[in-house]
Amino acid sequence: MAFEDALTDVASKLHDFSDTLETEEATKNALVMPFIARVLGYDVFNPNEVVPEFVCDVGSRKAEKIDYAIKRDDSVQILVEVKPVGAALSLENASQLTRYFSVVAARIGILTNGRHWLFYTDLDKPNVMDKTPFLRLDLSDIDPYALPELKKLTKETFDLDSVLAAAEELKYVSSIKAEVAREFSTPSQELVRLFAKRVYEGSLTARVMDTFDQVTTKALRQYLTDQVNARLKTALDSPDAPHVTVEEEQTEVVEEVPADGIITTDEEREAFLIVRAIVASEVAVERVSDRDRQSYFGVLLDNNNRKPICRFHFNSKSVKHIGLIDSEKNETRHQIFDLNDIYQYADQLRATVRNYLDAE
Repeated sequence: MAFEDALTDVASKLHDFSDTLETEEATKNALVMPFIARVLGYDVFNPNEVVPEFVCDVGSRKAEKIDYAIKRDDSVQILVEVKPVGAALSLENASQLTRYFSVVAARIGILTNGRHWLFYTDLDKPNVMDKTPFLRLDLSDIDPYALPELKKLTKETFDLDSVLAAAEELKYVSSIKAEVAREFSTPSQELVRLFAKRVYEGSLTARVMDTFDQVTTKALRQYLTDQVNARLKTALDSPDAPHVTVEEEQTEVVEEVPADGIITTDEEREAFLIVRAIVASEVAVERVSDRDRQSYFGVLLDNNNRKPICRFHFNSKSVKHIGLIDSEKNETRHQIFDLNDIYQYADQLRATVRNYLDAE
């Protein structure tokens, strides 16, 4: 199976099974082992390639275990620590991985919950795992730019030197993308002042800065919306865009409808991007995912239907609503007239995300 096809296959398992994966072992069996075997290409049943429950003595701690060690030429190259689907990923709750990294020859550490895959190395200090991953992969929203680097870790094309050479740039690109998302959601005073200086000739008093704070926020949001609309228009105008089929001697357009009857509209996708940008001030954007249902379009944290952020009710041609979720997970609908109205509920959306984060 080709690399991209294998990745898509494992991602489909996440979509199918994520609601029922409640334990770490279930996550390993359904997602992690298939990823190691099919995507990375290592034989999970060959102990010379993949060692589950890899044991190592770390200082005074004896016989500690890491979930998987991936070996090449009888040497451990990659360490993998697994958390359950939906669990938050941070080095604070991955202490075994950081300890092992300091005593094993491996240069790559992977922390995953089956959906999110964080790849670490030791750029800042030899044999000490960096605090920031150099590569991030979200199986529910695969970034095509991550695939060439991921492919270098596969058994067939393993190229550690190339990965390490690109890791530093990748780490900072990933971090800067997260900062850009936060600035689009809630512009910092530094950014507001920068733009104000460029377009305003007067003195930047407190009153003027308050005005530019609102103006900058509005301008960034409009710019993001314009870019999304431009991308959609370009895609629709492309000669490669799919054409609707019209039966001969019929005036009715015959549209292809998925078997489940669910059609995700461009408007729903754009609304999702707006919410993702809003809550980026609270959580990494890759943790925010969408799930379309027949009656509504849902936005979720960690692709977990027990962590709804909001719902869009856009099926009616005349009235549209956004459903906000309170701390008791009750939904309250609010009518919106265009997508820009979503920004009116930014505080509530962020509060919903914070409620889930506080409960972790």
